[in-house]
Amino acid sequence: MRIRATAAAVTVSGALALTAFAVPAAQADNGWQGTGVAQKSLVDLVKDHASSAAPKAKARALAADEPYALNLKFSGVKINNGKPIVAGTTNKVTVPVTYNVSFGSDPGIFADDFIIGIGLYWSNASETDGNYLGTNGSTCQVSASSATCKDTVTITPKLDLYNSDAGAKWTAEGVAIAPNGEDIDSDDADLSKVGFVSQDGVAKKVALQRYAKLSTNATPEPIKKGKTLTVKGALTRANWDTAKYAGYTQQKVTLQYRKKTSSTYTTLKTVTSDSKGNLSTTVKASADGYFRYKFAGTSTTPAVTSTSDFVDVR
Repeated sequence: MRIRATAAAVTVSGALALTAFAVPAAQADNGWQGTGVAQKSLVDLVKDHASSAAPKAKARALAADEPYALNLKFSGVKINNGKPIVAGTTNKVTVPVTYNVSFGSDPGIFADDFIIGIGLYWSNASETDGNYLGTNGSTCQVSASSATCKDTVTITPKLDLYNSDAGAKWTAEGVAIAPNGEDIDSDDADLSKVGFVSQDGVAKKVALQRYAKLSTNATPEPIKKGKTLTVKGALTRANWDTAKYAGYTQQKVTLQYRKKTSSTYTTLKTVTSDSKGNLSTTVKASADGYFRYKFAGTSTTPAVTSTSDFVDVR
């Protein structure tokens, strides 16, 4: 869920972090089933505890007792198989999350109330902007001292994303909690009985990008050999602030061509998109063939290639 103008989108730890996670579903006999991070929970945490928030009567005071360090370590965390998460404006995007954990003999790790999950977050230097995304719930195959886990992250662009999320320095945090029968949302919880571990930076590559579209239209068709052909197009990308597509301006896009008898495209020239993302250039018609625009992509926007437009040269 999107978080703005608070100190919220940063790693939380200790007693405060315990309220950021939901109570898991019942576990399967062969592992941890349906345990994970609740997306809404961190927002609630921020409203009550962020340094920039006004004091509230119902805000939970920091307990004098602190959770003990849980002997558990995350490794091999992969978000979307190491590829950027690309989202448009309307469709939900769900990507895989996989990770491993190793742990000690703490009985709380094997209890029904054990919680484990991965959270994704970023914040700017002043902590006035950022975002947090939680996993849907891990399913893990557990042995005596290790486990392999699978999970997913689901993003609803209209609700979860703003343009500043693209290209931001996202990081992943692994969190595990062993409540050991304590109600961690209660003011009366004895946190000294609760095991907790937060491991930051567990994934090497986490990136979000704004889905892009690219078109090509060559005219006139048909055309006489040697005459001037105009090739237009448009480069647009998802605008998460408005939930619409908008022109991607001042971007270099290559115009490519292949003869009807060939299977290989060659680059003819580079064209720069205008203030509305439009593309336009001219070439001399030489032979029947296909024209297309190709965009190499940026840190905020993935590469995209348009559908080819066939031109009949007579």
